Amino acid sequence: MKIWILLLSLLFLKCNGDISKDFKLSILKKNKKYTPNDTIRFNLFNKKNHPIDSVVYQLEGQKVDDVHPLKLFKPGIYNLTASVYVSGIKSKYSKNITIVSPVKPKLYTYTIVNEFPHDKTAYTQGLEFYQDTLYESTGIRGKSSLRKVDFETGKVLQKVDLDNVYFGEGISILNDKVYQLTWQANIGFQYKPDQLKMERSFAYMDSKEGWGLCNDGQNLYKSDGTHQIWILDGNTQKEIDKIQVMTDKNPLEKINELEWVEGKIYANTYQFKKEVGIIINPQSGIVEGVIDFSGLKSKVEQVSNLDVLNGIAYHPKRKTFFITGKNWSKLFEVKVNIKP
Repeated sequence: MKIWILLLSLLFLKCNGDISKDFKLSILKKNKKYTPNDTIRFNLFNKKNHPIDSVVYQLEGQKVDDVHPLKLFKPGIYNLTASVYVSGIKSKYSKNITIVSPVKPKLYTYTIVNEFPHDKTAYTQGLEFYQDTLYESTGIRGKSSLRKVDFETGKVLQKVDLDNVYFGEGISILNDKVYQLTWQANIGFQYKPDQLKMERSFAYMDSKEGWGLCNDGQNLYKSDGTHQIWILDGNTQKEIDKIQVMTDKNPLEKINELEWVEGKIYANTYQFKKEVGIIINPQSGIVEGVIDFSGLKSKVEQVSNLDVLNGIAYHPKRKTFFITGKNWSKLFEVKVNIKP
């Protein structure tokens, strides 16, 4: 009798073993470029016709049906999951979907207004005006600094060096405080802008690296080298939300230096094919414009360590942008124009 019970138990376990490979979550027209104007359709294939207790579909944690309009989702990359229950046992399947911008970015060019000298030993990471003084952050371990600069002469008025373990990154000035990121140390610093005296540090959360930084007068916006920009509480520097930066084709990665101008985020992109800036809508993450900055790099001294364009600051009184790069000998004052 005991042998029969054992055999029946083994048979039951065999019949009710791992069935996770018997299901497949499939997105119909999966090669299609989805926009918020589209509707997504997907199926759960039950290869061996198992009796299913229930199926729950979720798109980024929000319960959805197998035919679902995307109008409530901003452009970005989202996780679609199917939780399948068979005989009380749960199996979970997932796929990523990409929602791109429904519009192409506008193309812009530039006009040079002025050319100013710039420290060609400065590996520029962040650039921002505060009370008509240019603040600059530089990178490279052992050479990283925070400095005040006379933008017309290029003279460094004041400078503090970071510890050799830190690689300086973007800066922004909010509520009379200077905030400076570091690259991979998972830490940022807060300074008094008049004395460049460090007051405190703050740790990153889900973002893994520090790249660019700007602010909207209330919160800080931080890039981390991915297609995401993190929104930080202006008082605590805690990450409270994020933006996914998308073009009409793909997520845009390697977003670097940031500048907030009249409700838009202007940014550099690191090691892009061309010297370009981008204009981002911070509400949707959509890349609304691309600025062709080609030609600027050829106008600076061609030193051996010359690197990419990086550094964008807006002067609100002059209504112009100041552009430079890593180890560039010049700082350019430019106006941005719609490309004819």
